[in-house]
Amino acid sequence: MRLAQLLFGQGFGTRRECAALVAAGEVSFGGRVVDDPDAEVDVAEGDTFDVRGQRWPYHARALLLLHKPAGVECSQRPRHHPSVLALLPPPLRRRGVQPVGRLDADTTGLLLLTDDGALIHRLTSPKRHVAKVYEVTTKHPATPALAQALVDGVQLVDEPQPVRAAACERTGERALRLTLTEGRYHQVKRMVAAAGNRVESLHRSVFGALTLDPDLPPGAWRWARADERAAIGIDAGATSR
Repeated sequence: MRLAQLLFGQGFGTRRECAALVAAGEVSFGGRVVDDPDAEVDVAEGDTFDVRGQRWPYHARALLLLHKPAGVECSQRPRHHPSVLALLPPPLRRRGVQPVGRLDADTTGLLLLTDDGALIHRLTSPKRHVAKVYEVTTKHPATPALAQALVDGVQLVDEPQPVRAAACERTGERALRLTLTEGRYHQVKRMVAAAGNRVESLHRSVFGALTLDPDLPPGAWRWARADERAAIGIDAGATSR
């Protein structure tokens, strides 16, 4: 593909802006500066290029892992807090990266973001039963009876049948590790309340086959590795021309 077209597809501005970046000598590809916007380049998944001295990997479809902090909303049009998308650099926002599902503003932990609509549908579809693991801090003691009740099922308002956790274990006096394969509104908080307790803090540690890095600080993000992309169902992709 043409170099300016590559930049456009990766979110570096309008077609005209991307052509101007190349013409100004601000783009390096294959270890050398290329100043012809119409230069043809062969690029494969994971290949890197530089824009204004910053290195970027090429991905036909983006997949990011972000450690969501408290106080941000998983929305493009937030109402009460800043959008989680403000934590990303402009090129990723321009290419249409969006959260895979949502976490409440006060919930922290692993959030996936992608511009692959089919992947979003696959990971959030109730029919897929993709497991999410939450670390829960409760207001009152997390008793064995509480954990068992969440696995056995609790009745939520407006739900015709009891809602069950796929797994639940006590990890402390007031702490649970809860696994869900559904995605109902405020589900963890509502389930714990229905079982007679209250959620004080909530943190997602696992989404499907992906686990939050312990060394990724709140508010930080990284590109998914090749093995993580494969594990969650994104093809490696072929060389583009």
